[in-house]
Amino acid sequence: MLAIFKREITSFFTSPIAYLVIGLFLLFNGLFLWVFGGAFNLLDYGFADLGNFFLLAPWVFLFLIPAITMKSFAEERRLGTIELLFIKPLSMTQIVGGKFLAGMALILIALFPTLLYAYSLDRLGTTVGSLDTGAMMGSYLGLVFLIANYVAIGVFSSTLTDNQIVAFLSGAVLCFVFYYGFEALATLFTQGGAVLFVKNLGMKARVDSMARGVLDTRDIAYFLSCAVFFLFLATLQLKKLRR
Repeated sequence: MLAIFKREITSFFTSPIAYLVIGLFLLFNGLFLWVFGGAFNLLDYGFADLGNFFLLAPWVFLFLIPAITMKSFAEERRLGTIELLFIKPLSMTQIVGGKFLAGMALILIALFPTLLYAYSLDRLGTTVGSLDTGAMMGSYLGLVFLIANYVAIGVFSSTLTDNQIVAFLSGAVLCFVFYYGFEALATLFTQGGAVLFVKNLGMKARVDSMARGVLDTRDIAYFLSCAVFFLFLATLQLKKLRR
């Protein structure tokens, strides 16, 4: 698994991919949160709160992560190098795990500089230290879990085809469905219990729960289960291709 991880990370940073991903993510968030006026501007918000960043980031990652993971296996299949992976003394689980961890590492590197946003808001506030660190830490943790699920979905989507564009589109659609699809579906129900049940099937409700600073083991179990499920599907698909 470590060999696959190193190989993927090296391929990211020896090509423009890593720099484009990190640069685009920071540029997009920087412009909307600090430069452009509007609903997302942190300086116009009036409170020392990073809530707007955590509203915006899942939508940015919804497109950015499938764009990274689309080449994980689709390119290997197109070039025929996937056969070289199959003859290595590695299990399918190790191959998928290595690709998954490399995608996670790249996105976390892109996310790390955003901690500067929290420091800036904390310093710029009327009262230094007014930032709600509990809610912020919960939001960051929820975002990390969401990233893990997006990457798992993207890796799975990449195993389905040898076309990177198809892998990107299917990954983005699946990420959208699991992040916001159930939230939208819940609006079709009128009973409170049904609405809550359907919302909790999606990732947005779980991220929002963590953003309140509440660490519920059910939310953590949900995210871990979803990530493992999609990585398991990716492993099954690779075993099917190997036959």
